[in-house]
Amino acid sequence: MSIAPQSRKQSVLVKAFPLAMWGILAFFFGVFIFVLISLVNLPIRLIFPVQSTVFRDIVWLSGAPIVLGTLLILADFALFYRARRHGHELSHSYVDRSAVTVVLTAYNDEPSIADAVRDFLSNPLTKRVVVVDNNSADGTSQAALEAGAIVVTELRSGYGYCVHRALTEGAKYQDTSLVALCEGDMTFRSSDLEKLLAYIPHGDVVNGTRIVEQLREKVTQLTTFMFWGNFVGGKLLEFKHLGRGTVTDLGTTYKLCRSSFLRDHLRDYDPRVNLEFNAHFLDTTIKNGFKLVEAPITFYARVGESKGGNVSNSRATRVGLKMLVGLLFSWKLIRTKDLA
Repeated sequence: MSIAPQSRKQSVLVKAFPLAMWGILAFFFGVFIFVLISLVNLPIRLIFPVQSTVFRDIVWLSGAPIVLGTLLILADFALFYRARRHGHELSHSYVDRSAVTVVLTAYNDEPSIADAVRDFLSNPLTKRVVVVDNNSADGTSQAALEAGAIVVTELRSGYGYCVHRALTEGAKYQDTSLVALCEGDMTFRSSDLEKLLAYIPHGDVVNGTRIVEQLREKVTQLTTFMFWGNFVGGKLLEFKHLGRGTVTDLGTTYKLCRSSFLRDHLRDYDPRVNLEFNAHFLDTTIKNGFKLVEAPITFYARVGESKGGNVSNSRATRVGLKMLVGLLFSWKLIRTKDLA
């Protein structure tokens, strides 16, 4: 069974006023304007040492969003923080941790998928490995089959569809109570299953975070820009649901979910949200009052070429901006049409 969310009345109250999120955005917008105008004004003043009130007034005006943001954050703490914390106490709900169904998403991952399947099957905690092939044009499916996986093809193209199908397939099995979601590119390994399992009694979902420097390989497809972007995005989500959870990695895939939770609530997640699906998943989980716990995981260099939001910093920026739209306004604004 999933851990029950808070009462409906309280849930509506808590979800309706993300003052801290808007406050932190206003605060840093003011800081950005202050720094930008100061940098522009400094060389001008050095070259033309003439008094001008224009820059001074803009600098003073930049204090308005800083003050407004501070007030919104303080108001959130004063008015809603305790309400969000209430009903979200420390829990320890039993779940059978003896076996896990592992689901791997894959798209043109022939160079890595067999090693990923064998890695998870070699772990005594793994009951089975299901690979969801999202219309690969190479030999991904055949390589996965030969390595011992159950292969399912998701005909609707798009990362959101692939992840949603993977979680759906994993939750079908009644002989395991847990589903581990991962990718077939060898960026994550089966040795971290124990870390996720240690935290699952306290939540419905345990999300792996790549934020711990000592657990990251020196060179991965996650550039410094992407690394900090995921961290900042995670903190923005945390401010949106202040007091409801801790989030340090907005885009990680590796997570462990209770099968019963997925069977009961997977319909709440929109597969039409494409590369931003992981952020959508975290936001929806916390918003609906379910328990999300983070666990540090090891992050390795990818085998093969990246096809998602990690292709380049420019693509990561576009994905990040769409995540921002979803977090601030609505995920409906960024969901795609069927890409098949």
